[in-house]
Amino acid sequence: MKTKIIYLLVVLVTFSYQANASKVWGPTGHRVVGEIAQDYLKPKTKRKLKKLLKKKTLAFLSTYGDEIKSDKRYNEFYTWHYVNMPLDENYDASKANPKGNLVTGIAHCKKVIKDENSSDEDKAFYLKLLIHLIGDLHQPMHIGLSEDRGGNDFKVQWHYSNTNLHAVWDYKMIERYDMGYKELAENADVLTRDQVKVYQEGTVIDWVNEVHVLTNDVYANVKKEENLRYRYSYKYFNIVRTQMQIGGIRLAKVLNDLF
Repeated sequence: MKTKIIYLLVVLVTFSYQANASKVWGPTGHRVVGEIAQDYLKPKTKRKLKKLLKKKTLAFLSTYGDEIKSDKRYNEFYTWHYVNMPLDENYDASKANPKGNLVTGIAHCKKVIKDENSSDEDKAFYLKLLIHLIGDLHQPMHIGLSEDRGGNDFKVQWHYSNTNLHAVWDYKMIERYDMGYKELAENADVLTRDQVKVYQEGTVIDWVNEVHVLTNDVYANVKKEENLRYRYSYKYFNIVRTQMQIGGIRLAKVLNDLF
């Protein structure tokens, strides 16, 4: 009986670790991106999204890409959540994952959505994936190193608790701030039209290379097993907020272009 209990505890701990390691931006982060995007949609885009997504909001559907990970039928989309590349390379110079990555995944979603022969069901599925992937793109550890799985194997502490660098950026800093997604979206920085326009410029690959600069900074300013606390949040949480805001602005741009 004692052996069975120990075995069960090991299984639960392992499952908990794997679940946390696979999170991407975390639910709150993704919902912030979706909520902010809603404010930048054109009326025509809003009408088409409302019909295709059956009145569900971008914030509500923004976590769909993570929710389907537990279903083996969708295993082919797992590698779409990230791009692994060396810190000293850009996307074009790096070796592409033959199974696909964020860039190719986003491109495929857009292709299906624009195809007049695609069913509404297929368009809705890939639209929900697209909403999620644009959010993932703006989390620096999703443009990370293959050797540590985007920081998942980079062990650190967060306020004395064992975790990994990916989790700190996905949700630990956000959870520590203790605001809901609507509060975070409502308190996003006030931007001029020119600032918004600048964020919307460029291609998906340009955005990946831009975020990769942040990835370099993250890796350069942390040590393995380091105990990250208030000072780390003080230094980086505004960047987290900015990345979620830029992600929302760019998600709206992608959707407005599609519809």
